[in-house]
Amino acid sequence: MKMAFTFGARGFILLVIAVSFLVVGEARTIVVGGSEGWRLGFNYTDWALKTSPFYLHDKLVFKYAPPSDNSVAPNVYLLPNLLSYMACNFSSAKLLATETQGSGGGFQFVLNSWRPAYFASTMEDGKHCSEGQMKFFAIPWPLPN
Repeated sequence: MKMAFTFGARGFILLVIAVSFLVVGEARTIVVGGSEGWRLGFNYTDWALKTSPFYLHDKLVFKYAPPSDNSVAPNVYLLPNLLSYMACNFSSAKLLATETQGSGGGFQFVLNSWRPAYFASTMEDGKHCSEGQMKFFAIPWPLPN
């Protein structure tokens, strides 16, 4: 009888923990870079540190001007892991938004899984990513109660 109670108590505790992770509160919509948007010459690592914590279901909005005759535009890639992010290795990265998808309302990415999301741009063949620009990561956490 005692073992059944212990298992029941453990099961209840696990259920409470699982439910607390599934609580969906108000998701935020966050413009990457704030009023600066997604552009060259901005420190996105610093921005991400100041903006965090990020939560599950938050929407990240990448806004940027489309390319023109005298300028290039960024894009948005999701890199698969920390090593790819650090090396700016886009070989296994997933293109999220092309150079034209950041105009107007921008491109939205929902942080819908509880794992780090690594973002970067291949602008100018990844030169800016390699120099520490046009990249950041977000680690979404469960929403607080």
